Amino acid sequence: MTEFWVSSGHHLARRTEGGGLAVTDELLLAYLARPELVPPPEACAAERALHARLLAQPRRPVAPAEIAAITDADARENWEVVLAFRDRLLSARSIEAAYLDIVRGGTAGTPSLFLNQLVHLILRNALDGCEDPFVLRAGELFFRPQVASTGEGTLLLADAEIIAMAEGLAQPSPLVAMLGREPVGDLDVLTAENAWTYWSRSDAFTMALNLGSDPRSREGLARVIEAFVRHLLHREVQVTPRAGIEDRDWRWFVGLDAEATRIGNALWRGEAVDEAARARVLALFTLTFAQADGVDPRVGPHPVYLLLAMTPDRRVTLKPQNLIAGLPLRGDAA
Repeated sequence: MTEFWVSSGHHLARRTEGGGLAVTDELLLAYLARPELVPPPEACAAERALHARLLAQPRRPVAPAEIAAITDADARENWEVVLAFRDRLLSARSIEAAYLDIVRGGTAGTPSLFLNQLVHLILRNALDGCEDPFVLRAGELFFRPQVASTGEGTLLLADAEIIAMAEGLAQPSPLVAMLGREPVGDLDVLTAENAWTYWSRSDAFTMALNLGSDPRSREGLARVIEAFVRHLLHREVQVTPRAGIEDRDWRWFVGLDAEATRIGNALWRGEAVDEAARARVLALFTLTFAQADGVDPRVGPHPVYLLLAMTPDRRVTLKPQNLIAGLPLRGDAA
């Protein structure tokens, strides 16, 4: 089996009997080693001592007084958020269960960075054994914001962080710096001819996805959605790329991002949507359930439409939690 997404930390977790991932001390230590959590040189002694104690015992309870002793207000707030997130992971039976709890309870208070890291880890587990680079590259949309490039019938998606680095708008990530990669020279469009190179580059995120004219890319995204729903909701679904909404009486849709939700809501209400907004819809899929039990009866035999869009500044930020909260499942079926 070919390895991919080592940076997810998948190898540091332990698989449970149910197929989910259990939090291990090694995984917690990897979080504590992140540059965002290592106290900077100017950090006070209390913050450095707290970090050192957690490195020795990553599961240890932290008393409020230990946080209050930190002199910097921003650092105190950061540690409160980090420790609340850690405790939420430790209290759940698996990482997947913790993610579902966060999504269903509302993601307010949980930084998007943490949500993306969880999805990266969960999707690595869900796609374990996948040998299709088009599926894996499409999967990056679930936890890595993208920048869209359109023109002459093409639609390319490239990693937003890599593009920002290339444009000199951000500092290189620790991972890319560690790999010693120059993103500008390495950014290629994924094709059948160069797909074999994905395996050595999967953690550098330097391959662009042709979502416009290469059907393997949309099919790849469809397979990722199926795997994500199957893994987290234990529902078998079929996801199919579509050119347009085929039902006059479409019953349900899920926006895969905030912009798609906004556009979809306007269409749902029968409001006028200008051509510029319609052009920002990048992909459309139908989702059907293999079994109708637990599906909202208002949907009936009709498919669920899934929309993916970009913002006016060409950003694509897929929100996989919308699939969890937005599918028409009732009660225990969700």
